[in-house]
Amino acid sequence: MRGIVFRCWMAAAALGLAMAAEKKDASPVPIPLGLLPVQFPRDNPYTQEKAELGKLLYFDKRLSADNSVSCASCHAPERAYTDGAPVSTGIKGQKGGRSAPTVINRAYSLAQFWDGRANSLEAQAVGPMANPIEMGNTHAAVVSTLKGIAGYRAMFAKAFGTEDFTIDHVAKAIATFERTVLSGNSAYDRYKAGKRSAMSAEQVKGMKVFFDKAKCDQCHEGINFTSNSYHNLGVGMDKPNADLGRYEVTKDAADWGVFKTPTLRDIARTAPYMHDGSLKTLDEVVEYYDKGGIPNKNLDEKIKPLHLSAEEKKSLASFLEALNGEGWQKIEAPTKFPE
Repeated sequence: MRGIVFRCWMAAAALGLAMAAEKKDASPVPIPLGLLPVQFPRDNPYTQEKAELGKLLYFDKRLSADNSVSCASCHAPERAYTDGAPVSTGIKGQKGGRSAPTVINRAYSLAQFWDGRANSLEAQAVGPMANPIEMGNTHAAVVSTLKGIAGYRAMFAKAFGTEDFTIDHVAKAIATFERTVLSGNSAYDRYKAGKRSAMSAEQVKGMKVFFDKAKCDQCHEGINFTSNSYHNLGVGMDKPNADLGRYEVTKDAADWGVFKTPTLRDIARTAPYMHDGSLKTLDEVVEYYDKGGIPNKNLDEKIKPLHLSAEEKKSLASFLEALNGEGWQKIEAPTKFPE
C-alpha cells in the first residue's frame, strides 16, 4: 500500500512541477526547477532597476553606522546567504543572540526573522540597520547618507521616480533584490521530475524516512520545505535565561519558546543549525530529533522520539544533502558602488 501511495505522490508531484513550469513565464525572474513563480507585492512590483539598486544596497557597508557591516556581512553569498557562525557579529564586534537565517527563498514567506516579528521582507530589510548590535544606525541617518551620494540619488530616481526617497524606498529596493535569491533544481527536484539517477540509493531511502517514518514534512512541507509556522523544539530550553522566541513578540503563552520553521533548501550549506547555532552538523540535527528534543512546558506535540536505526539516520542526513540547489550562486557581489 505504501508503495502505491508513494507512486501516486510522485505522479502528483510531477504534474505539479509541469504546471509550475507552464507558469514560469508569469514570473519576472528566472524560476529554478521545483519552485513556483515569485509573487511580488502589489505595492512593490518587480523592476530590474529596483533589483539592481537593492543589490547594491544589500552589499554596501555604508548603511551601517561605522561603514563596517552590510546585509551581506551576516547573509553572505559564499556561505549560502548565512555567516556560518552560531550567532552573528555586528558593529564593533558585538555578538547577537541568534543564528543568521538564510536569505535563500525568503520570497516564499511573509513573516521574517526567527520570531516572525517582521511581517514582510520590506520590514525585515530595515530592521538590522537600526539595531544597535547589528548595523547600529538610524533610518534617518541611512537615508541622509544615501542622499549624499550622487550615484544613489540617480538610481533611486530611476527606480522610484524621485531623488527625495525615504527608508521605505530603501526597504523596497533591498526586498526586491532578496526575492531574486532563489534555490531549486536540486537532486531532489530532478528526481521528482523523473530523473531517477539524480539521487543516490541512500538518498532515496532517506527520502522515505523523511516523509514516511520521521514525518519531517509535518513542519518542513511544500516546495520550500517549510510550513512557515512556529514550533517549540526544546532547543536551549535547558539553559538559564532561555530564549523564549516568538513569546517575546506576542506575549501569548502558546508562543512560549517557539521559533519559525526554516527552509531545508540548501540546508547542508548553512551550518550551524537551530536558532542558537547549537548543532554543528546535520548528523547532530538528526540525533536531536531522534531523541525527541529537550522536554519543557511547551514542547511541540509533534516532537517525540523517532527510534531511527543508525542506517536510517545516515540515509536521512544524506537525503537532506539532496536539497542543495542552484540559482543563487549566479548572483555576484558588486565590485564598485555608487559615488
